[in-house]
Amino acid sequence: MKPSIFVTKSTGKKEPFSIEKLRHSLERAKADPEEIKRILAFVTPQLYQGISTKQIHRLAFRLLRKSSRPSAARYHLKKGIMELGPSGFPFEKFVAKIFEHQNYTTFTDQILQGKCVSHEIDVVARKQKEVVLVECKYRNTAGIAVDIKTPLYIHARFEDVLANSDFKKQFEKVNGWVATNAKFTTDAIAYGRCQNMNLLSWDYPIQNGLKDIIDNMGLYPLTCLTSLTKQEKQWLMSRNYVLVNEIYKNELLLSQAGITLQRISQVTAEGSKLCEMLSNKTIPLKNNL
Repeated sequence: MKPSIFVTKSTGKKEPFSIEKLRHSLERAKADPEEIKRILAFVTPQLYQGISTKQIHRLAFRLLRKSSRPSAARYHLKKGIMELGPSGFPFEKFVAKIFEHQNYTTFTDQILQGKCVSHEIDVVARKQKEVVLVECKYRNTAGIAVDIKTPLYIHARFEDVLANSDFKKQFEKVNGWVATNAKFTTDAIAYGRCQNMNLLSWDYPIQNGLKDIIDNMGLYPLTCLTSLTKQEKQWLMSRNYVLVNEIYKNELLLSQAGITLQRISQVTAEGSKLCEMLSNKTIPLKNNL
């Protein structure tokens, strides 16, 4: 019997290679059955003991990119979100866009006065008499989870803001959120739930995490586009663009970014496929409490 191939995850942990996991990730990227069959047949013979999941992703991505850029972009989504840096400010803008799609008016980098001291809040989202305070924790390295210390100190900051009677008088409903492109530890989730904090990560809440929200709303970050170079993505983000649907139809903007007419057509085609599900209807962010 052939011995199992063990792969190395981003955390350093080793686990048996699962062809079904790879198949599922390709299906999630909306690759067609023939593409999936071809990629699995290409990747499997190249596996070796200890191969990293990053290398497996690279092999599959390279082949998928040649046959379907939109599928490759979806497959690249997690890494694309990690490219919303290096400062992390584009990630804050990205989170704000999610709330804007829920009909909130958003503000980033706001200073709010607490009872004791003032606090810088990454995203403030308002809708009528409701306000949402969001602290964003951006990670540009895979395998680093957000642990309990983060919701602990953020909860203390939110409580200080709420203790300011002038602030509390303005709103009938106040919600605190912690948003990250990484994952939360089990203790961080337990503390957040206990303290009535909303947590949003790559895969939490289950079936309504960041990856699900992006797929359901079509709010893809421009960093997942395979038709743009890293330098072009950085140029666009430096001008406060973070979403594919903000840029893919804007030929003048793409031209100013130094993209040739031929490549602009590639960006437009890829962006159109990615955003085809985007509509004006809102898909509620589920409270994870």
